[in-house]
Amino acid sequence: MRWTRSQLPPADALAFRDLVVSWNGASSPLAAEARKKGYRVYLESTLQQAEAAAIASEKDGLAGIILDSSSSDKALIDKAVAGLRSAHPKVRVLVLSPDGKQPEMRGSLVIKRGSVLEVSSPTAQPWIDSNLSQVRIERRSRPHERPMYSFAWTPAESGQERKDATATGYSLAVAEAGAFHADLVLQVDERLQKGLANNNQDAWKLWRRVQSYANFYSDRPEQQLPEMGNVALVVDDLDPGDEVMNLLARHNIPFKVLLPADLKSADINSFDVIVIFAKDKGTFEQVPSIAAEGRTIVVVDAHGSYPWQKNEAVRLNEQTMRYAVGKGSVLELSEPVSDPETFAQDIRRLLGKQNALISIWNGLTAVAVPYKAQRGILLELVNYAEEPVRIQVQVKGSFDSIRYETPEQPCCKSLAPVKHDGFTEFVIPDLMISGRVHLEGGQQNTASPTRTVTGPRR
Repeated sequence: MRWTRSQLPPADALAFRDLVVSWNGASSPLAAEARKKGYRVYLESTLQQAEAAAIASEKDGLAGIILDSSSSDKALIDKAVAGLRSAHPKVRVLVLSPDGKQPEMRGSLVIKRGSVLEVSSPTAQPWIDSNLSQVRIERRSRPHERPMYSFAWTPAESGQERKDATATGYSLAVAEAGAFHADLVLQVDERLQKGLANNNQDAWKLWRRVQSYANFYSDRPEQQLPEMGNVALVVDDLDPGDEVMNLLARHNIPFKVLLPADLKSADINSFDVIVIFAKDKGTFEQVPSIAAEGRTIVVVDAHGSYPWQKNEAVRLNEQTMRYAVGKGSVLELSEPVSDPETFAQDIRRLLGKQNALISIWNGLTAVAVPYKAQRGILLELVNYAEEPVRIQVQVKGSFDSIRYETPEQPCCKSLAPVKHDGFTEFVIPDLMISGRVHLEGGQQNTASPTRTVTGPRR
């Protein structure tokens, strides 16, 4: 958590031992006091101040430094991190993306048309601002680093005066980062900081709820598990503001972000649908061989001559052509994605029922993230509504044991599995803010059945 006031409570009471203090070029009395009280203190620094911050951290026995990556090129940051780690091996050097979103439900959808962001009118269906796409991009950008992000608290609706964060807001922020297996630098309101430091009862009543989430998502082996995903998004630029990724996450379509070079990896065989936004010529040359193995390739904003066009073609609608390639197919979309919501629904339909890793009913406000576990699947759930929901979940695979735990309940409650056609279904009666499901026993179905491919609706 980021702390700014001169007073602070003991680390044992707060349940957050990692404290972030801004580096201003001089020794910080706050950093020294925090270290005495048992905190692991990190100095937050710009790239230009990084060397001085590392020297100060090493001299004062601090935990390390955190580099703000907002105004620096990735290549420069990576070069600086390598140099700092070499010169200061005892100083932990982390990279922070400050471009996260406040996790919440909202009434409008933001659509990116070229370089212009357009905001739709409020709708009855809940739209979710989550940081899952941000985490996926950070994980691809730095594969050997744990993603770390932060965000600024904003008004619920544009034009309103900013309100203090609530216990639910803080808990949701902590739960989201924990469920996505990422690190969060949590910004704490100064009035709450003052209340906690002065032992104010109302402040501690709020914070005790946040503590339960912090403890639930504390470091554990499960957080190193690989993410699951059978949809790949191939991009030229790692843009965390891409609304397409946000909507895929919103529809619980497990995806991974790839760069063109990743298509040469053997792991490409694990994907059923590959969406290509990249304009790299070498990528297009690889498409026919990848599709021939039985995958569906979607090429977005396609113009020109491509290797697969010598095969049989069918016009599905005004914007979409389908080419049969071996056991698979290539779909050409002649336009960029203008409606991410419809596009996400199209991808779900292209996967088909038999290739859907996760399906959720009555879960419009819930995001689920599956991870490969030693004995099955670990499923992390986050509910962005401010009230409990009853959801029905279907996971691909056959599992005998389903155990459910939450920050509010000790591990674990057994849920009744219902198996059919290679899937396991279960019901979570009251998902509050977040929960974790352990699916074990039986067999996980990783084979890809025969695909029936239709085209995107337009």
